[in-house]
Amino acid sequence: MIPLLTRYGSKLAAVLVLALGAVIAVNAATDDASELDAQHPSQAAAEQQAAAEAAYEEVRYRHVNYIAETAGADVDTKAAAVADFALAKAEGLDDAEEAAVKAAEEAAAQEAANTNPTSVDVPESCDAYSGNRATGCAIALDFGFSLEQFAGCLEPLWTRESGWNEYAANSIGAYGIPQALPGSKMSSEGDDWETNPVTQIRWGLYYIQGRYGDPCGAWEHSESNGWY
Repeated sequence: MIPLLTRYGSKLAAVLVLALGAVIAVNAATDDASELDAQHPSQAAAEQQAAAEAAYEEVRYRHVNYIAETAGADVDTKAAAVADFALAKAEGLDDAEEAAVKAAEEAAAQEAANTNPTSVDVPESCDAYSGNRATGCAIALDFGFSLEQFAGCLEPLWTRESGWNEYAANSIGAYGIPQALPGSKMSSEGDDWETNPVTQIRWGLYYIQGRYGDPCGAWEHSESNGWY
């Protein structure tokens, strides 16, 4: 009998040792004893519930506090309490309005900055340009684009694409000032698309307007992707 119990006892002891070792290993792998609890889904739910209850208690406290302060008070006291509440509310609205105005100003400043991303000096008129650039400037203004859009984006864009040369062509078939691909697409603006810079410029501006909205949109895309 004793040897049999001893064998069972040994097995039981071995199981207990293994279980204890597993617990120790888990604890050793966790730097923070509360980390496992914090990661449990029920913990997140409990925290959300606690936050909701705290918000409710704050509103309830204010309501109860107002009742206590104005209980049995005369009309003037109650009116003053309401006025204080209205003032606090108005101040909050003023803060929100100020933040909205600031955000709008920052957006406007960013938009203004984007009209000249190349930071070039913007001339007072198209008279500062000559040749195809002067023609392109005048047509761009006629399309409704600003001088900043032309000087800051369109001029450098087409300088990089073709050097404003109406006969510019590359090995894959792009042609003309805007480097239409294929060049024959510009025939939608005129049969003289191969030789007339005005036809090419007008086609190019329609293309930019339809695809990017304005020359700076095309410039930014070209900067990011190497083409427009």
